[in-house]
Amino acid sequence: MIAEMQCVVLDCPDPASLAAFYRSVLGGEVNRPDPRWSTGARWATLHAAAGPVLAFQRVEGHRPPRWPDPEHPQQIHLDFAVTDLDRAHGEVLAAGATLLDESRAAEGWRVYADPAGHPFCLICD
Repeated sequence: MIAEMQCVVLDCPDPASLAAFYRSVLGGEVNRPDPRWSTGARWATLHAAAGPVLAFQRVEGHRPPRWPDPEHPQQIHLDFAVTDLDRAHGEVLAAGATLLDESRAAEGWRVYADPAGHPFCLICD
């Protein structure tokens, strides 16, 4: 092993609001004091209840992915385990997600976009 993952960083137009969105999905604390990262108008963090820290950095002129359009590639997507796919579906939509693909719901997963356009999947474990 060479390294240990500490953080996943997502580019976005509004770090604070995207951190709040992911807090509603994953729980945890937005902008918890941590000597590894600073926060402010251009950067926010989420110390989720489990898993690595998620960070959000403001990028001027952010071009969101358009899944599955290769002209605007996803570059990264996140997978989240849930125990009740239908309940989680309603909750992420209420939090601001957009449903991108539900064709695999019978197999236990759906694809969404966060408010900045990054694809993520809910997968029933």
